[in-house]
Amino acid sequence: MTLEQLTAKTYKKLKDQDFGGGEGRQLAIQVDLTGKIGGVFYIEVKDSCVSVMPYEYLDRDAILAVTMTNFDRMLTGKLDVKQAYVDGKLKIEGDVEKVMELARHFG
Repeated sequence: MTLEQLTAKTYKKLKDQDFGGGEGRQLAIQVDLTGKIGGVFYIEVKDSCVSVMPYEYLDRDAILAVTMTNFDRMLTGKLDVKQAYVDGKLKIEGDVEKVMELARHFG
């Protein structure tokens, strides 16, 4: 899988999700892919609209450091985000609560 394919898959998974909060609601998570296939992308929810773009996000709530394989497994529900964090498969820098809020829409 390429970075472009993963960002497209992430957008497809999240675009129709109800994040609640409506107007003024914002969540921005940057994903730093580690391992053989590296890269960076961000997931932003702003006013209930989802964006997934292959860029760094400077005013982010958190950064996730994870392999592409493990991110894909979390996105599809094959790997629990909390368990990945506890097991060291996922590193979080920043607002852990916002990451877990986003993770509720995985699987």
